[in-house]
Amino acid sequence: MAEATVAAPKAKAKPTTAFEIPKFEIPKFDIPKVEMPAAFREFAERGVAQAKESYEKMKAAAEEATDVLETTYSTASKGASDYGLKVIEVARTNTNAAFDFAGEVMAAKTLSEVVELTSAHARKQFEALTAQSKELSALAQKVATETAEPIKTGVTKAFGKVN
Repeated sequence: MAEATVAAPKAKAKPTTAFEIPKFEIPKFDIPKVEMPAAFREFAERGVAQAKESYEKMKAAAEEATDVLETTYSTASKGASDYGLKVIEVARTNTNAAFDFAGEVMAAKTLSEVVELTSAHARKQFEALTAQSKELSALAQKVATETAEPIKTGVTKAFGKVN
């Protein structure tokens, strides 16, 4: 029988100070040189080309989606601002009407005059609130439509490219 000689493991280097990390040697291996078959190389090249093409398509789609989102956000932001300004205008108008009504009631001389002023104010405020509600509703619908339009266009465009 042939005796196998076992090399004794190298002793670990001891650190010279408490904070020094011991050093180890990494074994070196020779990598054999293998010739790649032409069919495999062509397959790999086609795979890389397809990956690049897919990456470019995904990049273009992501850029389009980003543009759609930016447009949508910008439209929604402007619409919300317009709606907020309209709500402030409505509140100012109603507050002024309430103060005017309070002044008229304070100037009333008789109870029948107060009742008449109250019913006139209520009728006028009901008409105003109806008109204001219609305006706010129309503005909200307009904002929703304008906000959804870029998304609708983007989705239609994306599905058009798939077909």
